[in-house]
Amino acid sequence: MQVTTKWDGDVRFQGKTESGFDVMMDGEQKQGGRPMEMMLLGVAGCSSYDVVGILKKSRQDIVDCVAKVSAERADAVPAVFTKIHIEFTISGRKLKESHVQRAVRLSADEYCSASIMLKAGGIEITHSYNIIEVD
Repeated sequence: MQVTTKWDGDVRFQGKTESGFDVMMDGEQKQGGRPMEMMLLGVAGCSSYDVVGILKKSRQDIVDCVAKVSAERADAVPAVFTKIHIEFTISGRKLKESHVQRAVRLSADEYCSASIMLKAGGIEITHSYNIIEVD
């Protein structure tokens, strides 16, 4: 896997993914996501991908999945993440809580490369979930 960034003036950087997508990053001037925010988006996307896939394979009638990621950072430089919490809100029809719980656990412990990598670096990562029944 390979990505590139190109300086775009001030503290902006244009990122390009190997799959051909452009992403604007900005350190201060709110013209793109900050790099550390992008890391959290990666964790959210990685874990959501797992949870949705596992629930679909379990034949759960899922219609939406939102992952809200909050993080704490060290006070000193480098201001690394010290704690990350991922809260899933899963919407669907007649979802079984045991299946949702299992999907979140499997993502956290076995599948989500991003969060497992950060956890191996000493970051405390926790998970929770809410289930919303829809018609």
